[in-house]
Amino acid sequence: MYLLINGAFGIGKTTVARLLKAATTGAAIHDPERAGFILRRLPAWVIGEPRQPDDYQNLAIWRRMAVSGARRAHRRAGPVIMPMAFSDPGWFGEVVGGLAADAPVRVFCLTAPLVVVRERIERRAAAERWADTDWVLRRAEECCAAHAEGAFGELVDATPSPEAIVADLQARLTLGTACNPASLVL
Repeated sequence: MYLLINGAFGIGKTTVARLLKAATTGAAIHDPERAGFILRRLPAWVIGEPRQPDDYQNLAIWRRMAVSGARRAHRRAGPVIMPMAFSDPGWFGEVVGGLAADAPVRVFCLTAPLVVVRERIERRAAAERWADTDWVLRRAEECCAAHAEGAFGELVDATPSPEAIVADLQARLTLGTACNPASLVL
């Protein structure tokens, strides 16, 4: 099974994924952001593009890598947990559909008011001494707006503690079934 944890930048996806992995026997985390970081550092011509896109999610090669990497992790582990920040329904559908062709998928979308997400990003930026937060704040705003509709997974309130969010997800997982990716695409 794949557990995709979608949500805005700064909402706590990675923290929740780590806690959920620790609480789930045999689980693994596959974070496709790592591949994105590598792709963003390559010259555009190497990835077959005229220029680097604003967001690596716009790269078809990244989306294919997200699916193939998760499938490789799934061969070695039980549930594969993937923290993601999708706001484009096409890219979201492509990745969820690719995963669903291999194994059942459950998609959760962490949501919180934009002001809460901004505060979290600003705290993290200060702690990690980020030089610039404009892009992350802009993407967080886009994600918060897109995720309000519920088309990017089962909505999960991300304002409580990460431990409370994990408890909520665990309760949902014992009650729910795999999603139909077609029902989650706008």
